[in-house]
Amino acid sequence: MLEFRKYGPAPYSVVLLHGGPGAPGMMKSLAEILSPDFGIIEPMQSEKTIMRQVEELKTILNREGDPPFVIIGHSWGAWLGYIFAAKELLELKKLILVGSGPFQEKYIEKMVKTRAERLTEKEAEAVEELKDLLQKNPGNKEVFARFGEIMSKVDSYDPITLESSILEFQPEVFASIMGEINKLRRSGMLLNLGRKINCPVTAIHGEYDPHPYQGVKEPLTDVVADFSFFLLENCGHTPWKEKKAGEQFLQILFKQIKK
Repeated sequence: MLEFRKYGPAPYSVVLLHGGPGAPGMMKSLAEILSPDFGIIEPMQSEKTIMRQVEELKTILNREGDPPFVIIGHSWGAWLGYIFAAKELLELKKLILVGSGPFQEKYIEKMVKTRAERLTEKEAEAVEELKDLLQKNPGNKEVFARFGEIMSKVDSYDPITLESSILEFQPEVFASIMGEINKLRRSGMLLNLGRKINCPVTAIHGEYDPHPYQGVKEPLTDVVADFSFFLLENCGHTPWKEKKAGEQFLQILFKQIKK
């Protein structure tokens, strides 16, 4: 699999970090939107521990990029960017968190409940069956992909498309990284890393996103020195793919990159 993709003209200073974890390639559509105006690097994160992903990212940016960087992380990628920024490994201009997961354990119950309420009876049965199959065989890519399809539908408000640009589903990466990040969040260590971030941090979040925006806005306001937050109405987990909020999201994103 590719290590990274580049889009647009040099300098290559805007970095798009995909979600999942284990869903490389999913940032392609956003990269294509931004590439007429910015040089983009889209890393394909494949390591199975958080710190190895941090080092993997550092290696790619050192070799291929032009600092200072603007890191834009979506979902899991928002957490990875946050951890990377706290480590101060490279010069960053800004960190932008899009559809981040909540930074404290107390918000998880709300997320799970919201998703459950949006599932049809047939989808709920399918989700339980897929979870069982993944427990028996965590490396099953077809099952992992089907689970992701259902979650994408549940997480979206009014999507332009649910079509995926993921190059290769990596269920083992997902299982390993999520087990590790959940422990960091539960201990409070994930949130506290924000005190070490010296660049400005902006969070952009859809109001319809099952990941509660309060779990991003409230904790980070207390720990990140330079923090701003934008809430988008009629918007789910992937703002640039939303019919009603996509244009507003891109307007905010362009301004934040240039600011």
